[in-house]
Amino acid sequence: MVSYLQVEGLSKAFGVDVLFEDITFGIAEGEKIGLIAKNGTGKSTLLDILAGVSSQDSGTVIYRNDLRVGYLPQLPDLGEAHTVLDACLHGDDPRSGAIHAYEDALRTGDSDAMTAAIQAMDANAAWGYEERFKQILTQLKITEYDQPVKELSGGQVKRVALARLLIDEPQMLILDEPTNHLDIDMIEWLESYLQRSRVTLLMVTHDRYFLDNICNRIMEMDQHSIFSYNGNYNYYLEKRAERIEAQNAQVERARNLLRTELDWMRRQPQARAHKAQYRIDAFYDLQERAQQRRDDGEVELNVKSAYIGKKIFTAHHVNKRFGDKVILDDFNYTFARYEKLGIVGDNGVGKTTFIKLLLDIIKPDSGYFEIGETVKFAHYSQEGMQFDEGKRVIDAVRDVAEYIYFDEKHHYTAMAWLNHFLFTPQDQQKYIAKLSGGERRRLYLAMVLMTKPNFLILDEPTNDLDISTLEILEEYLSQFNGCVIIVSHDRFFMDRTVDHTFVFTGNGHVKDFPGNYSEYRAWKQRHEQETALAAKEQEAPKAKENTWANCSEKRLTYKEQRELEQLNIDIEALSKEKAELDALFASGETLDDVATKAARYQEVKDLLDEKELRWLELSS
Repeated sequence: MVSYLQVEGLSKAFGVDVLFEDITFGIAEGEKIGLIAKNGTGKSTLLDILAGVSSQDSGTVIYRNDLRVGYLPQLPDLGEAHTVLDACLHGDDPRSGAIHAYEDALRTGDSDAMTAAIQAMDANAAWGYEERFKQILTQLKITEYDQPVKELSGGQVKRVALARLLIDEPQMLILDEPTNHLDIDMIEWLESYLQRSRVTLLMVTHDRYFLDNICNRIMEMDQHSIFSYNGNYNYYLEKRAERIEAQNAQVERARNLLRTELDWMRRQPQARAHKAQYRIDAFYDLQERAQQRRDDGEVELNVKSAYIGKKIFTAHHVNKRFGDKVILDDFNYTFARYEKLGIVGDNGVGKTTFIKLLLDIIKPDSGYFEIGETVKFAHYSQEGMQFDEGKRVIDAVRDVAEYIYFDEKHHYTAMAWLNHFLFTPQDQQKYIAKLSGGERRRLYLAMVLMTKPNFLILDEPTNDLDISTLEILEEYLSQFNGCVIIVSHDRFFMDRTVDHTFVFTGNGHVKDFPGNYSEYRAWKQRHEQETALAAKEQEAPKAKENTWANCSEKRLTYKEQRELEQLNIDIEALSKEKAELDALFASGETLDDVATKAARYQEVKDLLDEKELRWLELSS
């Protein structure tokens, strides 16, 4: 296999906080690798180093010569571009530079500059580049190319950055949380694209379905080192458990041997100088190995909820719109005790607005929500909390409560409470400004749950949380003795936590499906197949009536009969070509000659219309 990247002896620390030390690994052509680690252990820092954004303390990063590498950071920056198309066409790559020079030459009218610009356009195959961008943007549901960048949502910024990345067809992609802020349809589109593509991939993601469906290798950052597993995410879970079990067994054997060696070292201390030096050295090495302790450091969520009565909330004829955009249209629903509801839908259809209406953050245009007296909401929002960056972690919690009391068995000091969320005494003294994105979300989760809610509303809770924390949160929610509403793009998380699903389909319509997301997806596919089959069966008698056998009974001249036979052949061939072009445009593949294929598509469509019209004339 061709080596694309070789990393040797890489180390990085911030003061006394060591992220990774002397790590070595390689990436070969065609590998699709998922990088997994807990929050705050340096995943994003490692990707930044590999992408050349940050520097390492020591070690080397060596790419194959002339390798085209594309990097998508966790929070993409579209620069100073004014519109979506500007952000795409004015990058740092040679083709964008050629387009920029060509546009400048058009504005100035400089003939010499125009000649050079045309040569650059030819050399970089930049003709039709704009159309290719529009094709990818359309597949990513970005159709307003002149929309100002400052008006884009987080999900739209991520999609524009993805389009800018994919248009150049890099040989290797480095992606940091690519599914964050994308709706489920877009995640499935990206998943399909990466499955089909031969691109080499290194990515950080918490989306377990994404990891399972795409990756053929998992790398785990643990204990400042890298461990590699050749397989998908499920294979990694199995082999990781075996590794930890073997490691614990080695530590136990070392401890047993240490007892024997310790007794040997203590005997006849006056003769210590005469003991074998190699055995003394081996003793200290054994002592170090025996003191190793595996601490998986899992978040502990055994928090009890407050009592919740039978009456939760009822929506009465709720309507909400923003201008022409309808969010809810005469929405009625009675929420039952202990319900666990998932909400899915495209970005912008109103999922977060629905939550804000329920929480009375915004008002409906008409109708109302009737909330039960015992309901105590806690809202984990997509935006997160606005922390005071100059405060320490422990002080942020103490500002809310010095002591957290749930019942006689469950009560905590602020410090003990933070321990449950993996903040060690040292971590609790960190300034919030120094926390990673995942650590901030973990602190936010701690502050939400300390309010002792009985109705949890979680808006995109999986963004930036590591997989181990998500697994504990899933277990907690499954046993939570209250009500839950979850808005999430994480299919695995939704499947584990909800018992029915609201599907926001747009124009104010909300479908209540009695199952989780995967069950809804399977039902939707079956429904679409059955609808297509019914339509095909309905069309079959009409098609039979229009066959040549029926037409041959008409009184046609010999020449017209021959023409009709040829039309049948031509129409079949053109229909097949049109279907192939439709499939190509919908496939998500980047097309080098998109302008030529688009022109041919229009030509085929016109010919097909013309020949079908003539066929109808002759057959009637």
